[in-house]
Amino acid sequence: MSKFSLRAALAFAISAIAAIASAQETPPRADEMFGQEIPNTAVNAAASTEPRRISIINGSSGVANGAARQVPSPTSNRGMATLPATALSAESGQDGKDKTRTEFQKFILDSVGQDLPIFGANFFANAPSTFSPIANAPVPSEYVLGPGDELLIRGWGTIDIDFRATIDRNGTISIPTIGSVVLAGEKAGDADKIIRSAVAKLYKGVTVSVNFGQLRAITVYVVGQAKRPGTYTVSSLSTLVTALLSSGGPNANGSMRRVQVKRAGRVAAELDLYAFIAKGDKSSDIKLLDGDTIVIPSAGGFVALVGKVDAPAIYEIKTTGDTIESLLDLAGGLPVVADPRRAFLERIDQSRNQPRSVEQFALNSEGLKRSLKNGDVLNITSITPDFSNAVVLRGNVDQAIRVPFKPGMRVSDLIPSREYLITRESTKRQNNVLAGESEENTPEATGKIASRIGNLIAPINWEYAVVERVNRSDLTVQLIPFNLGEVFNKPGGADNIQLQPGDTVTIFSQDDVAVPMDKRQVFVRVEGEVKVPGVYQMTAGDTLQSLIAKAGGPTGNAYLFGTGFFREEVRKTQAENLQRAADRLETQLRGEQARQLANLRGMSSAEAAAMTAQFEIERRTAEARIARLRKLQSSGRIAFGLDPNERSFARLPQVTLHNGDRLVVPSKPAFVHIFGAVNVEASPLWKPNTRVKDYLKLAGATTEADVDNVFVLRVDGTVVSSESQGWFFGKIGGFEIMPGDTIVVPEKLDKQTAWTKFTQGAREWTQILANFGLGAAAVKTLRD
Repeated sequence: MSKFSLRAALAFAISAIAAIASAQETPPRADEMFGQEIPNTAVNAAASTEPRRISIINGSSGVANGAARQVPSPTSNRGMATLPATALSAESGQDGKDKTRTEFQKFILDSVGQDLPIFGANFFANAPSTFSPIANAPVPSEYVLGPGDELLIRGWGTIDIDFRATIDRNGTISIPTIGSVVLAGEKAGDADKIIRSAVAKLYKGVTVSVNFGQLRAITVYVVGQAKRPGTYTVSSLSTLVTALLSSGGPNANGSMRRVQVKRAGRVAAELDLYAFIAKGDKSSDIKLLDGDTIVIPSAGGFVALVGKVDAPAIYEIKTTGDTIESLLDLAGGLPVVADPRRAFLERIDQSRNQPRSVEQFALNSEGLKRSLKNGDVLNITSITPDFSNAVVLRGNVDQAIRVPFKPGMRVSDLIPSREYLITRESTKRQNNVLAGESEENTPEATGKIASRIGNLIAPINWEYAVVERVNRSDLTVQLIPFNLGEVFNKPGGADNIQLQPGDTVTIFSQDDVAVPMDKRQVFVRVEGEVKVPGVYQMTAGDTLQSLIAKAGGPTGNAYLFGTGFFREEVRKTQAENLQRAADRLETQLRGEQARQLANLRGMSSAEAAAMTAQFEIERRTAEARIARLRKLQSSGRIAFGLDPNERSFARLPQVTLHNGDRLVVPSKPAFVHIFGAVNVEASPLWKPNTRVKDYLKLAGATTEADVDNVFVLRVDGTVVSSESQGWFFGKIGGFEIMPGDTIVVPEKLDKQTAWTKFTQGAREWTQILANFGLGAAAVKTLRD
């Protein structure tokens, strides 16, 4: 070859290589990619000589694996129920619930006095007024694909796929570089395999995953006796039951037992909602197709089930062959308390002059096969809650029981031992004997412990118990009393009564039926200045002297005049009287207010306003003190009225002791207390032969003090005033004061203060303090 030819060939080769490189650096046109994503050309083309990777992408799904997505378009009603303007009929209230009774419901209400619901109506009580198709619901594998269904195709491997495709009206989807794939009529579970096969024809080593996006919507029609008839656009996954729920179900006169789906001019399915509601049977529930018509006919008839049943209601009968057995099967059967021996069937026969009649029969095999007719009322009665072979034990016992009767049974068989008479409350008190032992050792805590002594077991009335026996021949009750103690002492005696079926044996405590004092247990507490203070068990007829003797007698510091004696029965009576006094004072306060308001009529507006404000302050203060008065606790103290100079405890009254009595013997106090309208409220030392006037001089009475109405709260619980002693006006100043006495100085009545208006004078308070067991502390509480 010549030198010229060699140079020409070399130049041609160089130009060809340059052309190829230039072609590789030029990006492809969009029409050559068939909708594929154009690769990034910002990367240096000279740096890579590998083949370009194919990506088939048109968007991201963002939908969970295997879920159907229903997102209605903002400009359409796709996926929403299309309701007519009168969707909520007159049968529904504002809350969408049925407010109207049918004529049969009204008839039952008038006949048996019960407002019975229609069985199954509550299933649709919370049905939505509009219906949105199910979002993000799993797509069943047997779901048949059709035009409008959306698929989300993803793939990875030799190519990348993230493609959203919708089946067109021809039943296909088109995937760039792969072509058309026919999916209409295929099951959702097979879509993955079909698309994987189509991809594998062109590309190897690709993993494909198919999910579902928005599914197609279908249009169905709900007609007949529907609560909300109309046209509904629902999901293609919808069934007859879900469509009925969206439409609100049948109205009051519609049938729940013969709901039909009509398709292409024929009945495609008939659903008995009772089978679904009562037993969950959905065998007749079919998938709806576009253009289906749901027909709800009128109910064939109604019967009412009342009485002792679990689901009393009005039931629709499906055919004339419906029986009592089938009705009770829907109602859940007969409860255990129903009496199958007696059932009543009320029937309406319009051809008769008296249309209504009633039959009685047993719910045996023959009775259960009875046919039901429109308008029937079946009444199931209850068993009689009576025992034919029981004996009852109740009252002051461990626990009330009902035991089976046995021939020859006696009271001792019902109560084998005395331990059966220990009540649960007594056992609880015994178990709680340690309660409060960790508290501080204060007088209050000690008093609580002492008050519980002797109270571990409720005292039993051993003299009297009773058997109640019902005579079924004339329905009278016979009482047979017996001595409970003799049942255990002499089991063969007459008190161990032979029992009969139906007998009720009642045991009493001594609190249920009060026994004589000489038969009661008596626990009495003595405290203070005695040689051996404590809680003592006394016998019938014991007195205060007996108690002091048991306690070793008084000490040398005992103060006889200040001895306090307390009884629970007296405390309760005092508390009741105290509340009555508070009621009376409240009535007086209202009367005083009325009089004050009447006096305002002749005053000027400024004076009336000033007086009204003053009256309001006084009213509030008085009401507050009345409220305090109601909260005061009576002591139950019994005043002995002894001579202040008496020293012998033998002079104490011969009071018979009761259970729970408390005797407190104090030491002689060294002080006298004075408060009220004085300059200095103090507790000066007591001096012999000192008088009220001496202590008034010491404390200094104020100008508002009502010295003539001063009264003395004596340490023995009595109250002394000028009127109580019958002395002349103002002579109480010469009254001799004993250690522990309290002098109270009230204010003058002519001084218009809340205190004087409320107290209404010293006489009122001397009566309250003397009668209700209140002391100086109570007066201070009311005054503050």
